[in-house]
Amino acid sequence: MGRRSWLLMVVFLSLAFCLPMSHGLQTYQRQLLLQLKKHLEYPSFLDILESNNGDICNLSPTSHLSISCQDNVVTELRIMGDKLAKVSDFSGFAIPGQTLSETFSIDSFVTTLTRLTSLRVLSLVSLGIWGPLPDKIHRLYSLELLDLRSNFFFGSVPPQLSRLVKLNTLVLDGNYFNGTLPDWLDSLSNLETLCLKDNQFTGQFPSSICRITKLTDIVMSHNQLTGNLPDLSSLTSLLVLDLRENQLESDLPAMPKSLVTLLLSNNSISGKIPDQFGQLSELQHLDLSSNQLNGTPPSSLFSLPNISYLNLASNKMSGSFPEHLHCGSKLGFVDISSNKFSGGLPSCLDSVSDSKREVKFGGNCLSLESENQHKGPYCKEANVEEKKPRSIAVGVLAAGIAGTIIVLGLLAFGMIFFCRRYRTKRTFEQNIISKVVQDNTPVPTGVSSEVLANARFISQTAKLGTQGAPACRVFALEELKDATDNFDTSTFLGEGSSGKVYKGRLENGTYVAIRSLAMLKKHSIQNLKVRLDLVSRLQHPHLVGLLGHCIDGSGQDDFSINKVFLIYEYVPNGNYRAHLSETSPEKALKWSDRLAILIGVAKAVHFLHSGVIPGAFNNKLKTNNILLDEHGIPKLSDYGMSIITGDSEKREAKREAPKSCHRINLEDDVYNFGFILLESLVGPIVTGKGEAFLLNEMASFGSQDGRRKIVDPTVLTTCSQESLSILVSITSKCISPEPSTRPSFEDVLWNLQYAAQVQAMADADQRSDSTSQ
Repeated sequence: MGRRSWLLMVVFLSLAFCLPMSHGLQTYQRQLLLQLKKHLEYPSFLDILESNNGDICNLSPTSHLSISCQDNVVTELRIMGDKLAKVSDFSGFAIPGQTLSETFSIDSFVTTLTRLTSLRVLSLVSLGIWGPLPDKIHRLYSLELLDLRSNFFFGSVPPQLSRLVKLNTLVLDGNYFNGTLPDWLDSLSNLETLCLKDNQFTGQFPSSICRITKLTDIVMSHNQLTGNLPDLSSLTSLLVLDLRENQLESDLPAMPKSLVTLLLSNNSISGKIPDQFGQLSELQHLDLSSNQLNGTPPSSLFSLPNISYLNLASNKMSGSFPEHLHCGSKLGFVDISSNKFSGGLPSCLDSVSDSKREVKFGGNCLSLESENQHKGPYCKEANVEEKKPRSIAVGVLAAGIAGTIIVLGLLAFGMIFFCRRYRTKRTFEQNIISKVVQDNTPVPTGVSSEVLANARFISQTAKLGTQGAPACRVFALEELKDATDNFDTSTFLGEGSSGKVYKGRLENGTYVAIRSLAMLKKHSIQNLKVRLDLVSRLQHPHLVGLLGHCIDGSGQDDFSINKVFLIYEYVPNGNYRAHLSETSPEKALKWSDRLAILIGVAKAVHFLHSGVIPGAFNNKLKTNNILLDEHGIPKLSDYGMSIITGDSEKREAKREAPKSCHRINLEDDVYNFGFILLESLVGPIVTGKGEAFLLNEMASFGSQDGRRKIVDPTVLTTCSQESLSILVSITSKCISPEPSTRPSFEDVLWNLQYAAQVQAMADADQRSDSTSQ
């Protein structure tokens, strides 16, 4: 090293030690983060980087930004944007989201990022980042978690990623990565979670994965993987395997005994279900639907000690079940529909015998007096497959039949689109028997403070949705007055059964909706806070988020509560009813748009009913309470009010049978949702029309002329008759005067999704016809 270099080093070290080390580090890292903000084209949620006197290590985390430090060095960086890579239209398709501009440079962005060399956690989600992931990402050699979900990365996964040997979590979901899966994944020997779903990966499932013995989660659904699955029994820590919606065509391999969730639906997996599956004692959720499986499933599959969900629908399985088939005590849902099962239905699969268990069995050859069982040649063929003798003559005949099937299969290959459509339609037309799942034990809808304090969230969606989310914030009344100019009339948005609503702007510039709620029933402040905290944790993409609350008490005692203010996220684009009222054809919601909104709301209600314990019922479902954001995405408001106000407890006190009350609560939401469906068909219902009048008008849907008179013209001009018929049918069931005949919300959601799929196919056919002309 020359004299000049030595002098430069001495000067540099002298300057460095003249400055406080921590201040120098903070300034340097802050400049890097501001540079990242520039690369990301200055999103407003990163303005917080310029506050707090430049102390980035002590910034309060938000839903968009979280920074953690150790010894004044940034070790965790989480940035969550709002530029979704793929926005579902709820009909099985995804439309592209919003990217950063053409001037964005992925290479410059990652170069800046890699200067934060001590990062252990890096999460960059929904930021609109696009381009191939550069090799230089390996310079972040300390990374333990890398999460790049919902961006626009494309190309192959860079080989240099294999040098991140400390990595235990790799999440690349919702991008456009393509090519085959890398064969070097076993270099990541510490990997526990591997999530690559919703990309465009092709080729086979790499056998190298079987050597990563620490893996607990493998999620690769919604790709284009083909070929065989290897023996996975060596993955002794594996809990979740999700390979849905691929093109896998192997037999089922051996699985590790640790598995809790196994999802392989919508592939081309063939052969029989191995007996080994009946020994997976930890298994809770098994979905093998929509494959090519044959034979009879192992009886032990139904009696696994922890199994709660078992879906074998839409396969080619046949044979009969043992008369005394035993079902596990936790088994709550079974779907064996659209197969070729014959014989009787065992008592443990009979909904009448066990009201806690929902069973779907339509489209088989069971000896039941039911319209949804096949008869004739279809069942004779199934019977032959089950009982054929093992003789050479019959073997030759079987070979001939198989050859014929192959030829027919080749002829049918060119019409696969229509075959899929027929299969879906057939499943729907089987009119599968369903019911509202009831519990034999009394379950009061009134929620005690003890239950609320120990509420257990069982939904994985809820679990993931609350990670990193700030807790329900307590606002001061003065903050709310400042945000609304002392609740000035200019900020008033409206009034409903749950109080007045105002639009406010917080000190940081965030717009919120503030609901003023008068408490008619006395609660202790502590009990009320527990209730509010529970509702704030009900997080779902189609629920208006509760951000915080303010309890206005007189201060005399713990029960002196005058008002409660609920602070929600502000949803700017009005309510669904107003959009149904549009008289301009250009602004009126098309049928496919209405279906998308209905599906979103149905998903939210289904989550409220079954995604959490205790469930939230009586959710004030009406078109006014469905809000639309700037992208037209629906969000349900006014949910969970019965939990906050304690009204459910009041109703419960008037009833002798808690079990009956629980069922009525479920059906109240189904009934009210039926009127939302009705308004989606006919337009806003005029106030004052009685329910009896509306129910009478449903009779008009029975004929084409009647529909033309009552159905909204925008619906008639933008819907397919098949899609419309599905909605008319499910609507009439929801608003049935007899509660016991109303469907479950799961069935409502299924029918809505099927209607959307049918409509999407009709729209695609129409576009194809117009293009060919």
